[in-house]
Amino acid sequence: MSSISPLARTPELKVSTPGRICLFGEHQDYLGLPVIAAAISRRIQIEATTTTQPSFRLNLPDIGQSVDIPFDGTQLPYPETRDYFRSAVNVLLREGFTFSKGIEGEVHGNIPINSGTSSSSALLVTWLNVLTQLSDSPQQLPQEKLAELAYIAEVLEFGEPGGMMDHYSTAVGHVIYLESQPKIHLEKLNPALGTFVLGDSQEPKDTIGILKRVKFGMLDIVARLKAISPTFSLTDSEITEVVEFKDILSKDDYILLKGNIENRDILRDALTVLQNPAGLDHVRFGQLLTNHQTNLREAQRISTPKIDRMLDAALNAGALGGKINGSGGGGCMFVYAPNDPEKVAEAIEREGGKAYVITADAGTTVEA
Repeated sequence: MSSISPLARTPELKVSTPGRICLFGEHQDYLGLPVIAAAISRRIQIEATTTTQPSFRLNLPDIGQSVDIPFDGTQLPYPETRDYFRSAVNVLLREGFTFSKGIEGEVHGNIPINSGTSSSSALLVTWLNVLTQLSDSPQQLPQEKLAELAYIAEVLEFGEPGGMMDHYSTAVGHVIYLESQPKIHLEKLNPALGTFVLGDSQEPKDTIGILKRVKFGMLDIVARLKAISPTFSLTDSEITEVVEFKDILSKDDYILLKGNIENRDILRDALTVLQNPAGLDHVRFGQLLTNHQTNLREAQRISTPKIDRMLDAALNAGALGGKINGSGGGGCMFVYAPNDPEKVAEAIEREGGKAYVITADAGTTVEA
């Protein structure tokens, strides 16, 4: 990819989509367990217009790249894996959309890239939103439908091991509770949340590698336990039942299993806190985030020494709780800091992170 000139015509459409943080249920949705996630006030935007040239052209000046995809109306090949610009078009073609005109656009954003805040999913949701509205039969699809299509285009199309939290949280926005099994169940939550501080460790991470280790390792454990005890279930088995498997599993596998069950129960407690009609218990909410982080560090082993230092510094500066965000092994952490978030941000930056004060934000939006 090479740089191209800025958008040549006045844009017909401007769409933006937020990044996200996973509040509770990290590394749980692909196991069939629920998640609670929040869209954040850092976004990706595409300004786009139709053209007579039969192609899809996107300028990405923030990273000094561009995309130029010739198009003859048929399914696009994939010159490389994880080509979400092409997979979005292919998924929409299978949905019955057609494109007799080309589309030219420009992408800008302020979501940290490759840091666990779903910049790629936010970009994909934005691109799908643009494509559907500049197609031959323009449609403004419901946010939930855009989330479904984004999951197909990013995960199913390439056989990747991720879940659907990123697509639903960025498309729908604000705070959501999401179940993916036995069928998709989405609840929009409306807690009176204060500010968060997002901290980018600026450590690179291997999302696919970590997902394969943590996901497939856990699925193997579940398969072995079901062979021994057919009634075992990640959804229904109590934490007290896990002790029965201590002598059957290796130490690491037992810790991973126990951590997943504990995180499941932490999420259930958090849902009660977030739905409390009497109002949000900010201190309890923060403590549950920290409890979740303890398991992510010790059971899933996805935290890093630098992120641990950033979290400790933020808590010492007044944050009420926090955790690593995303697949882990680097990337971002966040803390809940409804009081004096600037002081918390300074503490994170003293540990070498890049800090952003954020709030929960709306989902994918047509801005013009």
